[in-house]
Amino acid sequence: MDLGDRAAEFRLLIRDRDSKFTGMFDAVFTSEGMRILRTPVRAPQANAIAERWIGTARRELLDRLLIINRRQLMAVLTEYVAHFNHHRPHRALNQAAPLRSLPPPAAPSQPHLQRRDRLGGLIHEYAQVA
Repeated sequence: MDLGDRAAEFRLLIRDRDSKFTGMFDAVFTSEGMRILRTPVRAPQANAIAERWIGTARRELLDRLLIINRRQLMAVLTEYVAHFNHHRPHRALNQAAPLRSLPPPAAPSQPHLQRRDRLGGLIHEYAQVA
């Protein structure tokens, strides 16, 4: 209702299959040129996965920063997505990142670590160096 002229900026509306979303609801968004995507049938995890990512981004990032405009938000989220997919360990993947396999086991001696700060030091990434 509050989109006004900004409705043209959106191309997709993702929604679940709840009966409260009637044909009239879809018609309003379709008339603005948006494509309606519904979550899969009998896939209760579809919403849970999206909600988990949003909650993680809020807890680890957005609750700790003061975002002043859209440009900054996009830059911060782009940096966080790169961290999330390429470095952050995920329990379901045996501590690997989604787009990177597990590193080889470290030698028994003390490994040398290199720290890389992201987002001005809000997030720290560590890597083993030879």
